[in-house]
Amino acid sequence: MLSLLLINSGIFGQKSSPEFKVVAFYTGLNDRAHVSFVHEANQWFNETAKKYRFSYDSTNNWDNLNLKFLAKYDIVLFLDTRPEKPEQRAAFEQYMKQGGAWVGFHFAAFALTPSDYPQNWDWYHNEFLGSGEYKGNTWRPTSATLRVEDRKHSATKHLPGTFKASPNEWYSWQKNLRENPDIKVLISIDQSSFPLGTGPKAWEIWHEGDYPVVWTNKKYRMLYINMGHNDIDYEGKTNKELSFTFANPDQNKLVIDALLWLGKKR
Repeated sequence: MLSLLLINSGIFGQKSSPEFKVVAFYTGLNDRAHVSFVHEANQWFNETAKKYRFSYDSTNNWDNLNLKFLAKYDIVLFLDTRPEKPEQRAAFEQYMKQGGAWVGFHFAAFALTPSDYPQNWDWYHNEFLGSGEYKGNTWRPTSATLRVEDRKHSATKHLPGTFKASPNEWYSWQKNLRENPDIKVLISIDQSSFPLGTGPKAWEIWHEGDYPVVWTNKKYRMLYINMGHNDIDYEGKTNKELSFTFANPDQNKLVIDALLWLGKKR
């Protein structure tokens, strides 16, 4: 299994004189919506890298999450999952504590006990992300109006006060991020979005509440972005892609500005 993974792992990038270097880790095997996002992200980041003068590589070999490999990169992305092996987790924690930078999307923050992704990594879920376990989500994937809470931050300075997001499955969390002094919420769901979701289950439709979707931990060079679940035609059984995350100019500004912020030399 390991040898097959190594053969198939892709590290794709372009040769230039980049201002900073980005590497994305992904799994891309399970939920079709997440697989769709991974394929879309790899294409979009490759194109964006050429325009904004950074290099972009991607790999599905999580054994590359070691200090020797990470030393070549200024920013690490988790597109859909998280590392599972103790040595991978230890390397990532050390990388971040030594000043590395990270952007995580959607499922990269997921943890639920019991599930295939239990909360068995306290530093990552409780300290680094500050969110704890996954609590719930909206369904179906729908757009939401998002409110920018800090328009002076480098990642959000070019965004309007509110903007319409791409369709997404929105997550809620066990811990109240606003009670954590290390966490700075940058973007949350605007009240005008409610009711959010279409069900069919009642708890998949949110009618009120406070739901942060983009935040940073001030102790680290990082940003978590809850977007990253494309809409798929599950009901019609065609599995056709019905939406794309990077078809949204405002969201794209957020990601680009986040990379330019984190890519600044330490």
